Amino acid sequence: MSPENPSQPNGNNEEFEQELMRVERSLIALKQRYAQVQRDSRHQGELQQREQQLQQEWQSIQSPELEKELQQIQEQLQDLEISLESALLSDRHLKALFWEGVRRGLMGEVFWQIVRFGGLGVILGWLLKSCAR
Repeated sequence: MSPENPSQPNGNNEEFEQELMRVERSLIALKQRYAQVQRDSRHQGELQQREQQLQQEWQSIQSPELEKELQQIQEQLQDLEISLESALLSDRHLKALFWEGVRRGLMGEVFWQIVRFGGLGVILGWLLKSCAR
């Protein structure tokens, strides 16, 4: 057995380097997403404080401008909630969850509908055939 020369390209080394680069890209994407979640969380807290202030002002003044600003803040808060709820789900995970839901929900329901009404059709056919004699 001869010792391997580290300067020679090796298929395992190339695979390892490619996998390492993939992991580094995933780590960078995760760090970016984490920073975005932190920003969204801070922004959500600021909006909630502003919403409370506006609600207190609106109770005493009740102007259309305050009501409009309150609605805009509530819409922004809903958007942030959706963004934060999907914080840990990547596009790949969302697609997998979507197709799993389709498979479980629609296919399961469709399958049992076919069995139910197909079986009912067969039974009705037999009954009609026996009555026709």
